[in-house]
Amino acid sequence: MAALAVTSMLYSQETVYHDASAFTVIGKAIPTSKAFTRIDTSAYKFNDEVIEEYACHSTGLAVLFATDSPFIKAKWQTSPKNASENMTAIAQKGLDLYIRQDGEWVFAGVGRPKMDKGPEYAMHSGTIVKEMAPGRKECLLYLPLYDRLDSLFIGVEDGSYVEPLENPFKYRIVVKGSSVTHGLAASRPGMSYAARFGRDNGFYCFNLGFSGKSKLQKEFAEYLADIDADAFIFDAFSNPSAEVIHESFDQFVDIIRAAHPDKPLIFMQTERRESRNFDVWREDFEARKQAAAEEEIRERMKTDRHIYFIPSDDFLGDEHIATSDGSHPTDLGFTYMLESISPKVLKILRKYGIK
Repeated sequence: MAALAVTSMLYSQETVYHDASAFTVIGKAIPTSKAFTRIDTSAYKFNDEVIEEYACHSTGLAVLFATDSPFIKAKWQTSPKNASENMTAIAQKGLDLYIRQDGEWVFAGVGRPKMDKGPEYAMHSGTIVKEMAPGRKECLLYLPLYDRLDSLFIGVEDGSYVEPLENPFKYRIVVKGSSVTHGLAASRPGMSYAARFGRDNGFYCFNLGFSGKSKLQKEFAEYLADIDADAFIFDAFSNPSAEVIHESFDQFVDIIRAAHPDKPLIFMQTERRESRNFDVWREDFEARKQAAAEEEIRERMKTDRHIYFIPSDDFLGDEHIATSDGSHPTDLGFTYMLESISPKVLKILRKYGIK
């Protein structure tokens, strides 16, 4: 009977919802007028409808708050668009919660979105975690990776407190890139390599991944030039052809370098995609891309001591199991990638006092 009474109490708890925009929203390289938009498209124009859409995604954004509630719920609104074929619904438009425990951010639960068709299914709600022990919980809630977020309300037990949590991440590191950086095949919003690198090392990382659209454009360089950053990490060569790399690389770097003369610009070689294993045309296209990238970087390094190049030979391991579709790393692929790049990137950052 006692167990039945406790269960009854749990399900009768009253929930009070709070507007998450009143808490600490992190992940914007430059402030925006909308709470959950990563780039303000009224201030920065990209002359591409898809880029404009992606700029309004909540990619890389997270909400920091603390509460003593025994449960955490959420109500949120996205677009009604369904997930792409190689993406989880939770990663595209769901939520991903971590709670700090003994100085480490530990996974706590997810907000599962509705994925039926129709505009009425842009509204989502659910319990992220429940039946927690009493006491203060410091929370990091990652927002959808691949959709806009129009509103978000966090639900706690009536009578519990919920308050903004100060941003604990230090330094400002821009991660600019393609769908790999965007986190296309990550299982959850907090599992992109940019989020994991920041969370693992205590760095404040900004995810500026633009799926299929990161082609060394002047407009992107001008936006990056305006960011107050301590370092830049680039997945810059996944999308452009060899010809575009040769044509655009120097101008792209020139614009950023004019604003950031002594900041480290760390360029990663594009991964060796599994999709080229038996496709002769793709093998040639990708090989020429990689050759062009290394040629341009090596040449620039002769005159710029703050540019770095990280080869990608071991980004995906050697078992042929680390992508969703031959191109996009899964959580396992990002694990391999981080095992490869993290020691190299951290060594570079230490030269600039970033540690």
